[in-house]
Formats: sequence, structure tokens, C-alpha cells
Amino acid sequence: MKRYFTLTHLLVAFALAVMCGVAAAHGFDLGGSAMLIAPAVVASLEELATEFAAQSAELKTQQSNLKDAHKELTERYEKGDTISRELKESIDKAMTNFNGLKGQVDELEQKMSQRVVEDSKQSKTWGQQVIESSSFKSSQTEYGDNVGSKRGVIASASVKQITQATAGGLVSRATRETEVSSLLKERRVLRDLLPVIPVNTAAVEYARQTLRTNNAAPVAEAAAKPYSDYAWDVVTVNIRTLAHLAKLTRQALDDAPRLAGEIDAEMRYGLGYVEERQLLYGTGVGQNLAGIIPQATAFARPASIGTMASATAIDVLRVAMLQNVLALLPADGIVLNAADWAAIELTKDAQGRYIFADPQAVSREVMWGLPVVATPAMNMGDFLVGAFGQSATIYDRMGVEVLISTENADDFEKNLATMRAEERLALAVKRPLGFTKGTLATAVTALKA
Repeated sequence: MKRYFTLTHLLVAFALAVMCGVAAAHGFDLGGSAMLIAPAVVASLEELATEFAAQSAELKTQQSNLKDAHKELTERYEKGDTISRELKESIDKAMTNFNGLKGQVDELEQKMSQRVVEDSKQSKTWGQQVIESSSFKSSQTEYGDNVGSKRGVIASASVKQITQATAGGLVSRATRETEVSSLLKERRVLRDLLPVIPVNTAAVEYARQTLRTNNAAPVAEAAAKPYSDYAWDVVTVNIRTLAHLAKLTRQALDDAPRLAGEIDAEMRYGLGYVEERQLLYGTGVGQNLAGIIPQATAFARPASIGTMASATAIDVLRVAMLQNVLALLPADGIVLNAADWAAIELTKDAQGRYIFADPQAVSREVMWGLPVVATPAMNMGDFLVGAFGQSATIYDRMGVEVLISTENADDFEKNLATMRAEERLALAVKRPLGFTKGTLATAVTALKA
């Protein structure tokens, strides 16, 4: 009996000591369900994580000792030693509870790890996160020391350099808003009106019909049939390049992580700005595109339209649509300068009422059922009514490409980099009769004459 009492107390004391010690070390209350007790003072997440790791190791050691004691107790019980079944069941229950406690500690460890990661991210500035991101490291490889693998165009003209002074607004010296207040940009709209076809050649050829002599007629039995005549020729449009360069210092690139992205966006916009005007007004001379307006058909009042003493710009656009219909190419869009479009919307009747729009309602940019594209690329006073989908095509040889190189002129010696942006495209105005052009003031006068 004495031996039984000693063994019982030793085992129970050992199990309780292990469980209570581990629970106390990890903030658990064994009086009820396991609850976490927040430490009174936490110096830092790093120190807390270190302490937690040490206690977790101790927990594993104590668990191993408890398993060994449980194994020894079970073996002695099976040999017939004087150990009561109740004691074994209580030790089994203690073992089960200990395993449950172990699972809770493991779960706490996982949550702690997640908390450390989250707090670490939150404690870093936006710039630090960008610099440490894989995408930025990749861009440093592309734009940094290994950039020599990408060769740039040698600039022969003297150009300005983007240095820390000019890029100072992007060099982080204090906590700030992450959005950059860039100069305003026009929206590009003309490309959306035209079909776009990718090509892989330096020029595009297409067949254009030049003659249709239709002599079809009723024919008597056994009589000779008339001949009609048709002809086509080949038209070639050359791919043109739109491009520009920008100089940057290596220091500016290193100190302003988002500088490369900002310049990239600006240079892409610069190409779009020029492209919009080339598609409209390109002269076709030299390296210019052959734009739509120089090839479009001039506005002329059809014979079926009489004198309109009170003609306005609204009337001009409707008559231009008629001109397209008579050319068998019904218009699908209207292009105006934004100021001219606003003047049309502000048109009033004799009693001062708006005849086109309601100031208290949302006005759609539609005129006579056609969408109106208002763009600053259109000269003020000009108008263009056209069957854009049928009458012209953009051929894309190369989309916008932006590259950075340090192998331009003396860039390597001066720790500079050159950014180049370019695109290659052609415009084919296949049916000039599909576009009606003019100036609003001149067309209004023509309708009144």
C-alpha cells in the first residue's frame, strides 16, 4: 500500500506539474476551457517570438517525458503491478488533455507567425515594400547593372536629363500620399473608331477599285449582250515610326523607385498624343502618316437641299451625314473639337430655351443618332463626319515599346540611362468618300447662300 501510494502521487504530481508548468508558460487557465492570457507588457514582436520559440521547445521536452512515464506506467500495469485502473484512466485522461493543450499551443504559434508577418508589412512604408518586392528587383535587373544587354539608339542631339532635381517630387523624404499628381492627359479616342489589324511587314498593300462601268440592260432574245468594265489598282501604305527619348540619371532611378514607371507612362502618352493628331491631320509627307482629313471629301450642299436662311452647326452635321449616304457610305461617327461640341449643346431658341440638351439631365454625346467624339486633337472649328468602320484601317506593325539602356552615347561614363519609346503603324484611308470634312463656319455660310 505504501508503494502504491508513493507511485500514485509521483505520477499525478509529475503530470500536473508538467501540465501546469506548460499552461502557465503559455498563458492557459486549466480551471476551465483553455484561454489565452495576454502578457502585461510586450517589448516587441521579435522578443515575444523568441520567447515563444523557447517555451515551445520546452513544451516538446515535457511532452516527451510525459509520454515516457505513460509508457512505463502502462507496461507495469500490464505486468500485474499493484496499479489501480482508476489511476491509469486518470493518467490517460491527463495525456489526452495534454495533447489538446499541445494543439492549442501549436495553433497559437501559427497565429503568432501570421501576426509577425502582418505587423512587419504594416510597419514598412510603401516605398520599402516596393523596393523589396520581386517586381521591383526584377526591374532593377532590367534597368540596372545588367541593362547593357539592351542596346539603345544613340542620340545625336543635346537633350535634357531627368536628375534628382527634376525628379525630386518622386524621391521619398517623408511619408506622403502614394498617388502622383501628374499633368493632365487627353483621352485617345480616334483609334477606337477605326478597325485595327496587326501586320508583320514594313508596308501594306491593298487592292482599290478605280473603275465601274455598269452596262447591264434588258436584252432581247438572241441579241448581243452589253459588256461592263471594271478596274483595280494596288495601293501601298508604308509603316511609319513614332518615337522619342528621355534621359535619366542612375541616381534618380535608384532613389525614386517609381520613376521608371512614371516616365514609362508619360512616354506612352506622348506617343498617343502624336498618334491622335497624325491619324487626323497627317500630311503623308516624309515620315508623316497620311491622315484622314487631308484625304476626306470636302463638304458640299447636295442639290436636294435648298437655301437654309437660319442654318446652324447642327444643320451642317445633318447635311454632312446626307452627303455620306449619297456616297453609299452612311456615317457611323462625328468628330469635333470639345469647344465646338459645347457650343452646340448651348444652342438656344428664340425664347432662351436649350434646344439640344436639358441642363438638369445627363446629356449623351449623340447628334442625329450618331456618337460624337469630342477631342482636343481636332482643330477648333473643324468637323469630320465619317463611315470610320468601312473607310479606313490602322495597321499595327509594333505596339508601344519602352526600353531603357545605358549604352547610348556617353551614358555609361556619366552614369546616365536613356529611355526610348516607339511604335510602328500605318493608316490606310481606303474610301475617301466615306469621310466628309469642313469648317463649321464655312459650311453654315454655304447652307445659307
